[in-house]
Amino acid sequence: MPNVNLARYNGKEEYPDLEKHNNHMAHCLTEDIYKRMRSKETPSGFNIDDCIQTGVDNPGHPFIMTVGCVAGDEESYETFAELFDQVIEARHNGYKKTDKHKTDLNPENLKGGDKLDEKYVLSSRVRTGRSIRGYCLPPHCTRAERRKVEEISCEALAKLDGELKGKYYSLAKMTDQEQEKLIADHFLFDKPVSPLLLSSKMARDWPDARGIWHNDKKNFLVWINEEDHLRVISMQKGGNMREVFSRWCEGLGEFEKHIKSAGYEYMWNEHLGYILTCPSNLGTGVRAGVHLKIPLLSQHPKFEMLLKKLRLQKRGTGGVDTAAEGGTFDISNADRLGFSEVELVQMVIDGVEFMISCEKKLESGQSIDSDVDKQKQK
Repeated sequence: MPNVNLARYNGKEEYPDLEKHNNHMAHCLTEDIYKRMRSKETPSGFNIDDCIQTGVDNPGHPFIMTVGCVAGDEESYETFAELFDQVIEARHNGYKKTDKHKTDLNPENLKGGDKLDEKYVLSSRVRTGRSIRGYCLPPHCTRAERRKVEEISCEALAKLDGELKGKYYSLAKMTDQEQEKLIADHFLFDKPVSPLLLSSKMARDWPDARGIWHNDKKNFLVWINEEDHLRVISMQKGGNMREVFSRWCEGLGEFEKHIKSAGYEYMWNEHLGYILTCPSNLGTGVRAGVHLKIPLLSQHPKFEMLLKKLRLQKRGTGGVDTAAEGGTFDISNADRLGFSEVELVQMVIDGVEFMISCEKKLESGQSIDSDVDKQKQK
């Protein structure tokens, strides 16, 4: 829809008040940039106000830096590059607009990862997002586009066989029994309630054309039309990250093969890698993580410093903004863009092994200060 305020009000009058905001968009968007981009929109009609609305509505937290903007389609990152390039550089540790992304989906290039100590590693998971080229992203897609993404995805997933063979569950058509089972298995995603997602218009028409597919062994999942067109997840109990990553790579490859045979492809370019809704997930889109039980290390004064050195991040086991329980954290890679998939999973494997060694030392009453100090920034 054209921006009807272009003729009625000037850029200064429309420029949002971002004085108290703490997100990357607010730090990068100037009045001059806003003025220059007000008249622009992507071929599908996504404009700058659509991009920034979530960051305007949600000022953020003094100590938690959110992104504050989203893409409505693949072209958003080019049309509004003057803003997105700055946000991406700030969010992804100096990744420049001239940099090129690298990808590596060969599990043979991974070192170790098959014997993480299961006294400490309770479960392992690798996930990413994918977008189907030619269709708008969840903040901007029409009902028909969303349904087409579901149709394309389900047709491709139905062709998976062997260990990957599975079934699709539509949220709109799900029985109470199926819903209860998926909740019990911790597979079900619910209607977005986060103000960040609601401001981005991702919950429109819920639950139309949303659903979950999983294989018969329940260790390979695909979410359809949640925050991205697709979320692809491999997971299992215990500490065999190599096995989890290998299955994930195989599933991604087979799925891509089937959508290509139907004439479709993923959104991808050599600068940003895989294109997703939030700039924070560009590149690999990968979050490889484990539920790690480290009650002593997590209380150590140098824990946060260690995480930074290892390029890892912590969450509660319930996800973002949840508290840790019993010293158990969701530990995952902090980066998405600028590193390959193998490099990011390797960071998690190496970092988790080091943290387990620290926990064991603390259990025996030894100091870990020198170990942490000697650890070099990844």
